[in-house]
Amino acid sequence: MAGHSHAKNVMHQKSKTEAKRSKIFSKLAREISVAAKQGLPDPAHNPRLRAAIADARKNNLPRDRIERAIKAGQPGSAEGVNYDEVRYEGYGPGGIALIVEALTDNRNRTAAELRMIFSKGGGAMGESGSVAFMFARVAEIVFPAKAASADAMLEAVIEAGGDNVDSTAESHVVTCPVESFGAVRDALEKQFGESESAKLVWNPNLLTPVAGDAAQGLLKLVDALEDNDDVQTVFGNFDISDEDLEKFAAG
Repeated sequence: MAGHSHAKNVMHQKSKTEAKRSKIFSKLAREISVAAKQGLPDPAHNPRLRAAIADARKNNLPRDRIERAIKAGQPGSAEGVNYDEVRYEGYGPGGIALIVEALTDNRNRTAAELRMIFSKGGGAMGESGSVAFMFARVAEIVFPAKAASADAMLEAVIEAGGDNVDSTAESHVVTCPVESFGAVRDALEKQFGESESAKLVWNPNLLTPVAGDAAQGLLKLVDALEDNDDVQTVFGNFDISDEDLEKFAAG
């Protein structure tokens, strides 16, 4: 029985992993299609598409899936689906502000599903603008730490017109105004090579510490939101210790 139970558990975990990967692939493909639809199908002349493809490659999305997603975003494509970009805002446990970005073909369905997830997770979905003022919309460009020294990266970022760079042992995280996103990214990539990621994000103006049960509930809520098919990204103004992250991440 023990062996049988173990085998079933392994199969269950494998199934969960494959299902999660399939969901990630679908979200990556959706972002590529929307990016291709909003601009040129050539990533060299479409910053959003270029970033979406880079993210897809980093997550091992097959090349043929990427190509199909680009085609699906073209006018007249039989595979094309019209997705709306929608931002939802709300609060989670500990009074943490959350911004949820989604791509949906049914706003009513997505709003109802997310409202239920917020409620079940001990939070509440608010009106548009209810928490966005707590964040700044900026462009974020990430380079591996080996790309340059912290001083060299900072000097290049200032020269390129960026706002800030946070250098750690793993990476250099550059932020700049949305309107200068393309110019800053191109200047830095010309000097340091291709970035690991380049996208628009919501940066919290001030972080709110959260710990214990509130941290555990918040992480569960964020996980449930990210698991929704229409949700692309979740941003929050929370600060959770490494110990609590490690303790509650698996839960």
